[in-house]
Amino acid sequence: MRSMTLWRYLTLSPTLLLFLLLTVLPLASLFALSVHEVEWRERVAHWDWVGLSNYTRLLKDTLFTAGIVNTLIFAVAAVSFQMVLGFWLALLTLRVTRGQLVYRTIFILPILVPGIIIGAIWKLMYSYDFGVINQVLMFLGLTPQDWLGSSSLALWSVIVVDVWHWTPFCFLLLLAGLQSLPEDIYEASRLDGATGWRELRYITLPLMMPSIIVTFLFRMILAFKVFDEVYLLTGGGPGTSTEVISFTIYRRFFTEDQAGYGAAMSVATFAVIALAIASVSRIMRRKDSEADS
Repeated sequence: MRSMTLWRYLTLSPTLLLFLLLTVLPLASLFALSVHEVEWRERVAHWDWVGLSNYTRLLKDTLFTAGIVNTLIFAVAAVSFQMVLGFWLALLTLRVTRGQLVYRTIFILPILVPGIIIGAIWKLMYSYDFGVINQVLMFLGLTPQDWLGSSSLALWSVIVVDVWHWTPFCFLLLLAGLQSLPEDIYEASRLDGATGWRELRYITLPLMMPSIIVTFLFRMILAFKVFDEVYLLTGGGPGTSTEVISFTIYRRFFTEDQAGYGAAMSVATFAVIALAIASVSRIMRRKDSEADS
């Protein structure tokens, strides 16, 4: 038994070492950078200790505050729509008896399109002068809108693109969860006279709750890291209406050459995401314990 335990540790050690090299060390380096300011003198990087001053700057940075608020709005709104649409499409696909493969292929097409192509397509569709969306509005006798140039519409326009792009991800995970549910429970409920709505409310949703929580958690993590859609469609504008935290960090690091301050933003963002993951995991464990009891 002891030799088997030793063998397991030996076989896992290369993977653990690789994980440490690729994850823990970069995080430690990022934290070390966050308490320094980097200046290039004579083509050599000089790290000057500044302590926690980079973190105190975050509280006064209006761009960082706007990025946090917009990211929260973006993540909650986009993921909520994606979960509802993905679950609805999964339910519809599960009940289709013929052509399931065709429907699944159609539903997952958006997630296969590269981000640069998505940005180009939707920027053309949102165009004020010749975009197809405004052409449809004018055909219906409505006023065209500046979807990406209006501070009140820009963020929601980006959310629409993200919903279109990532709903297939939720659809696939939730469909896999639905297909794993035991059929005998539904047969027993039908014998008892349960309708489709009652089956959904009292059987499907409780049984699917672990899959729903895991899918929601995965999508929230990805939504917090949104960058390409904002970069390609609005560039954070107009003003700060679509400024998200990833784009703010990009500004500080690469356009303003504030590596230490950008690292502090990254550490703070990582802490917020880790706290969100821990909170959702705690809620999931509590619901599992309540279900078991």
